[in-house]
Amino acid sequence: MNRKPFQGVLNIIRFNWHFYVISVVLLVLLIFVQRFLPQSIAIVVSIAATLAAISIFVSLVVSYYVYDASDFYSLDWINKLNIPATGNIVNINAGFDETSELLKNRFPDSNLQVFDFYDPAKHTEISIERARKAYPPFNGTVTIETNNVLLKRSSVDVIFLILAVHEIRNNDERTEFFKQLASALSDNGRIVIVEHQRDIANFLAFNIGFFHFHSHKTWLGNFKEAGLSTVDTIKHTPFLNIFNLKRK
Repeated sequence: MNRKPFQGVLNIIRFNWHFYVISVVLLVLLIFVQRFLPQSIAIVVSIAATLAAISIFVSLVVSYYVYDASDFYSLDWINKLNIPATGNIVNINAGFDETSELLKNRFPDSNLQVFDFYDPAKHTEISIERARKAYPPFNGTVTIETNNVLLKRSSVDVIFLILAVHEIRNNDERTEFFKQLASALSDNGRIVIVEHQRDIANFLAFNIGFFHFHSHKTWLGNFKEAGLSTVDTIKHTPFLNIFNLKRK
């Protein structure tokens, strides 16, 4: 699957167009209204509108950098994780799958299973619904529940969760999910998790949007409670953490 130029950032705009339309309308209104306000208030409104516009622009620039310019979807960062080229591989998504075909091409001699834990009752974001309509699921994708992952004990060599598991908003649900995945790992199995974090870099990039991510402390707590330990953690750009985990 060849990605098009600007595909990552354009998908963000495409699936969240309502946010950008509302933002543009509000900015135009602020610019219009400030002309009728006292000068002191107009200055404050002007500064607020400028900061809002800059924030939106910065978030799109960073998104382009992460998802397009950084070559994230080449999956070359996997080379740093010492992942075996064969075996049983599972890729789990939250309703939007851009990576299963890439993983299949990268590991042609592996047995790849693809799971989707999207639950419209829990995951109510309109952006995911739009993404699912635009990108059909990978052939053979199996729908699962976070409390029933349908994997036998010690049956999987590598589990990938690429920009997916942050959608499990409940902390206990997330920990239980990881416990099941840990149980499914073979003796030398690995879980690879790629996520933004609630940190300074992502705050500067996405402003209040960084609250959609989980903190480093939260992730480590989930891993510990699930019986997982960190083999290593690498950065792909300052905005993405890649956790390489094993069963304790």
